Amino acid sequence: MKVKVVGVYGSPRKGGNSDLLLDSALRGAQATEAEVGRVYVRNLNISGCLECGGCEKTGTCVVKDDMQDIYVLLDEADAIILSSPIFFYGLTSQLKALVDRAQALWCRKKIRQADKDERSTSRGRGYLIAVGATRGKNLFMGVELIARYFFDALDKEYGGGLFFQGIESKGAVKAHPTMLQKAYALGEKL
Repeated sequence: MKVKVVGVYGSPRKGGNSDLLLDSALRGAQATEAEVGRVYVRNLNISGCLECGGCEKTGTCVVKDDMQDIYVLLDEADAIILSSPIFFYGLTSQLKALVDRAQALWCRKKIRQADKDERSTSRGRGYLIAVGATRGKNLFMGVELIARYFFDALDKEYGGGLFFQGIESKGAVKAHPTMLQKAYALGEKL
């Protein structure tokens, strides 16, 4: 049975550094015969969470948009890799909308646990690739915390991340082959 890996491209900029790093990671996963799926958040129509409570009893989001298809991909994945540039020490707004909409999956997890009267067990792993222009000491602290909780909502164990500082202009990561190699190795590890 092939491992299913889903790469979630969080950048609004097509072909940017976080895209290139995630491309490299997914090539590494494909080299090990993994089945790879790609989600380009910039191309999706995803509303923010309305906090309406509609998912609390069913675990299903009542907002009908492109996120409905994404729920299926996230649920079926054995591994998920989020990739994002850092915007004001956080994820891009496009990716954050997707993360916030995982509230429905958090509710689904809680419903499953209540039905089975037990703690959930991990149903895969999640990873984060983040790229930032500045060299701030705490540059990745916020996004890593968000990723941890996002993966927890999906019943995925957080497997760690790759964090790259000092990379800003589009395609600048190409001048750093070791960064691309690290991303490839992450994909192979899956």
